[in-house]
Amino acid sequence: MIQGTNSDAGKSIIVTGLGRILYRAGYKVAPFKPQNMALNSAVTADGGEIGRAQAVQAQACGLQAITDMNPILIKPSSDTGAQIIINGKPIGNMDASTYHEYKSIAKNAVLSAHARLIKQFDYVIVEGAGSPAEINLRDNDIANMGFAEAVDCPVLLVADIDKGGVFAQIVGTLELLSETERNRICGFIINRFRGDISLLKNGLDWLEQKTDRPVLGVLPYLQGLHIEAEDALPIVAHAQHDNPTIDIIVPALPRISNHTDFDPLRLHPQVKLHFIGPEMKIPPADLIILPGSKSVCADLHWLRNQGWEQALQKHLRYGGKLIGICGGFQMLGHTIHDPLELEGTIKSIKGFSFLNIETTLEKEKILSQTTGKLAFNNAHVIGYEIHMGKTSGLDLSRPTIHLANGSTDGAISKDNQVMGTYLHGLFDSSESHHSILKWAGLKEAQIFDYQSIRESEIDRLADSMEEHINFSLIKPDAV
Repeated sequence: MIQGTNSDAGKSIIVTGLGRILYRAGYKVAPFKPQNMALNSAVTADGGEIGRAQAVQAQACGLQAITDMNPILIKPSSDTGAQIIINGKPIGNMDASTYHEYKSIAKNAVLSAHARLIKQFDYVIVEGAGSPAEINLRDNDIANMGFAEAVDCPVLLVADIDKGGVFAQIVGTLELLSETERNRICGFIINRFRGDISLLKNGLDWLEQKTDRPVLGVLPYLQGLHIEAEDALPIVAHAQHDNPTIDIIVPALPRISNHTDFDPLRLHPQVKLHFIGPEMKIPPADLIILPGSKSVCADLHWLRNQGWEQALQKHLRYGGKLIGICGGFQMLGHTIHDPLELEGTIKSIKGFSFLNIETTLEKEKILSQTTGKLAFNNAHVIGYEIHMGKTSGLDLSRPTIHLANGSTDGAISKDNQVMGTYLHGLFDSSESHHSILKWAGLKEAQIFDYQSIRESEIDRLADSMEEHINFSLIKPDAV
């Protein structure tokens, strides 16, 4: 099990890299995260929903993602409430105290999923959540040491030196664990080191003497490493391209979901993409994309308060293009209804009315992996649907995508300026990526193979880990 001294210490990428190392060595290996809290999710081969990070880790292991890899997914819908997903399916919304009481039941789903995986694979690499030293969450813990104790699992502890205070992170974490929990930790990995490693040696020697545990390795900071994010928006929205020729902006909604949709755009050498946060000036752009949202009505209300309605109207008057994905697609219509209060207390809200459609949120969540072709040029599309709404209206007669199952998805406005779709992953296929950039005004759009980049970056991570981590230092009885 890979645990971290804090959130974003590098647990997800360590599991990803270790999975690829073992896969390349010929082992059957699978990732597992007992409990994940994230708004970036993926649809599995068995028709469920799990955290996006576990889908990436499955790819590193040469597998299709399945729900057993992340039996509990928590998708926050407000500061105090969240949708709870067990074994890939939503069971309802809970506040924090209600879920804390429910964890004793959820633990059964976690242990059962893990048991199924260990019967099928040579290795199962487990990812913790947050920090094991979060005292307020120790009771009924199923995400860190509570899980490790239940299944008798050894632990590697990861710390991020780039944030500073790495020795305090590690020693402080150990001090806050029980004796049996400390005994589970068989070594440390220090992540994101920059500079001369010789200047760190005295500190590493002290740490090993202090804790009587080895430092398995110090991973260098890998500049520009692209591994799809578990949840947080990227600090830098776009890569530093020399001559980008199209400007794209995306509002950073309070409950933005699946922002990994925009990774292919961020990495494209001709694209300059910005996430526009609260109180930020809304700049002119060639293309604006409204992203997915876990709380569509509340986020639509937020957009209005931030001045986006007027900005979108001006953008379209000046000939700009507009895309809505999933919740963003719903916002483009006349009205969104939430009669069952599935996502909050707003039962109905007026949309932007850029498309002649309206949406009603329903209890059953639609989860599917999908392929098709863009309606305007037959470019191949791959993607997935994760939504609770059904949309109707005249503009659906001009669909965005003809799906492989014979149905259609989305809508395009009569003037061809506005496009909506339920498909996440719209830009993952080279064909659809290229075609939509041309639709948005990029005349000489380059072909961009995002899938190859994903694979090569996982290999780059694994190569670095093989070079800098000595896994032979792990005690033999701990593997």
